[in-house]
This record gives sequence, C-alpha cells and structure tokens, in this order.
Amino acid sequence: MKNNQKKNTDKKKKISRAFTGLVVSDKMDKTIVVRVNRTKIHARYHKRYHVSKNYKVHDPANRFKTGETVKFIECRPMSKEKRWRVVRGLNED
Repeated sequence: MKNNQKKNTDKKKKISRAFTGLVVSDKMDKTIVVRVNRTKIHARYHKRYHVSKNYKVHDPANRFKTGETVKFIECRPMSKEKRWRVVRGLNED
C-alpha cells in the first residue's frame, strides 16, 4: 500500500445535536412534546422572523411537566417519531 492509500482505522465520533425548549405536552407515557423556538433571517429581505418546531422527546421517568424548560439531545430511534432524549431540566438547581 502506498502512504496516501492507508486505511482509515480511526472511528469518527458522531456529533449529536442538542436543543433547549419548552414542554408543551406531557400527556403521553414516557414521552413529552417540546417546542423549540428559533429566529431566522430572510435571505432576500434580511428581516428576522420566528420559527417553532415540536419534538417528541423520551422522558423515561415522566419527570417533566408542561411549562418546564428542558435540554435534550439526539439518540437512536425509539419509535416512529421519537428520536430525542431528555438530558436535564433547566428549572432545576
């Protein structure tokens, strides 16, 4: 093998995405719905506007209730729409 054709044996670590949002529903078992608000800038008019998206997040202990702020990260798929898990609540000390 030539030097420039070495096999890459180093495993690359996947960068997991993390978001912070407000719990808008806790009616499901072990699942909460979290709304994440973002501010975007229009490409042509350079005006700021708000976009929100809801994520279904795994909460195994049913700890978080509606109105709390939580941080969650990406994980393996747990169901059809649930690909996130709670890391911690931000209202806690």
